[in-house]
Amino acid sequence: MTVTLTNPLRVGLRQERVIPPQCLVIFGASGDLTHRKLIPALFELFRQRRLPSEFAVLGCARRPWSDEEFRSRMGEALAQEVEQHQQAWAQFASGLFYEPVDLEQPADVVRLGHRLDQIDRQRATRGNRTFYLSVSPAHYGSGCRALAAAGLLEDPQRSRVVIEKPFGRDYGSAQELNRIVQACAKERQVFRIDHYLGKETVQNILVLRFANTIFEPIWNRNYIDNVQITAAETVGVEERAGYYETSGALRDMVQNHLTQMLALTTMEPPGRFDPEAMRNEKAKVLQAAQLANEAEPWKCCVRGQYSAGGSATRPLSGYRQEPGVNPNSTTETYVAMKLFINNWRWQGVPFYLRTGKRLPKRLSEVVLTFRQAPVHLFDAAGGAPTPNQLILRIQPDEGAEFRFEVKAPGSGMRSRPVDMGFSYDESFGEPSDEGYVRLLADAMLGDATLFTRSDEVEAAWRLYTPLLELIEEAPWQLPVHPYEARTWGPAAADSLLAEDELAWRRP
Repeated sequence: MTVTLTNPLRVGLRQERVIPPQCLVIFGASGDLTHRKLIPALFELFRQRRLPSEFAVLGCARRPWSDEEFRSRMGEALAQEVEQHQQAWAQFASGLFYEPVDLEQPADVVRLGHRLDQIDRQRATRGNRTFYLSVSPAHYGSGCRALAAAGLLEDPQRSRVVIEKPFGRDYGSAQELNRIVQACAKERQVFRIDHYLGKETVQNILVLRFANTIFEPIWNRNYIDNVQITAAETVGVEERAGYYETSGALRDMVQNHLTQMLALTTMEPPGRFDPEAMRNEKAKVLQAAQLANEAEPWKCCVRGQYSAGGSATRPLSGYRQEPGVNPNSTTETYVAMKLFINNWRWQGVPFYLRTGKRLPKRLSEVVLTFRQAPVHLFDAAGGAPTPNQLILRIQPDEGAEFRFEVKAPGSGMRSRPVDMGFSYDESFGEPSDEGYVRLLADAMLGDATLFTRSDEVEAAWRLYTPLLELIEEAPWQLPVHPYEARTWGPAAADSLLAEDELAWRRP
């Protein structure tokens, strides 16, 4: 069963804000993120006619490239799109520039300022600048200091800085980084980016809740029994062993992506739809969140690490056999945990979070399971009635489905579960934008709604501090359980829910 748009004539009509004259400065322009995500997202914005003619991109890195070499390399990275849209690419590429810059060298940053002045005159960008730090997290603080020292962040109306995740490694380092950044720029100039928040389906959580009166009355502890939030990946560590060995799944996925989905699912309705009202409510709910057992945190969290698996024709290596990984590594590639939110709406409702690599299916979803009917009047085809569930599919197959009981065909009064579904692709006739398209546009517009604020980042790190401390100081209490590649994680994760007479959803 599917749902359709009330007015099909509206399909394909987009009402988007046009970005003002702007120069986007990308530090780390020779890196993977720039050619794989940022430039493709900017080219998509150009093709949607959302970038003004007074627009420029200035790539910066230590490599001694020229403007033409930068344009050529970006064209090679987007070869398929360039082939399909040659004229558009030629127009877009004319606004790409490059300047060799080492952020640790003050003279380089001063020279960068002069180059930006030239681009302002050449492209009429009016001094509006967005600085994107696509560099190692170790350089976030020093990068902001270098920009401030060169006077490039002085005007809060015309300059802003975008900072990639991870923002800190723990609560203490996040606090310190916030102090450094806020000494260089005002909070309204700082855009801490999490690409999950750019996904249409993550934003749809808000619309589903706050634009439909049928959901808000039951979106609470009186009707919801438990919530599961999953972010599963089929890939292994790939080329990221150097980074992943120092982070693990808890820092890489839980602290940001899963926590953002948790916040949007559980926040209170804001008084109005503006950036600060939204971020106030997200911060409040994260400040009310806590591990299910803070006194004994090892009892509410399971860590895992994938071992060899796959099939005879397509074997998969274990994490410890991946290139660049310590053969004795205890870094987790899987985390499952149980949380509570101690506020009026959610008191007593368990939230189960899990993420992992080398799982059977790639997906991100939020599953709200409702309480059972107080009396079972009808026999169920499966032995017992299935609880109602609202499943919010973040990726892939973006959409939502609602599971409820209906009468099974036949003479008896037996019930069976059915799904009513909504698909973005089917309903709107076009795929949703990639997350960086929305977030880059919002950053250049100065709209911070989908970016995390300093107190929100600190609240997220504070939530997981007991686990991080345990891993550092007493790792034997939170051991890493092996699980075979392409399975749904270690058995200990199943036991975490079995204690509450529940089971993980197997999509």
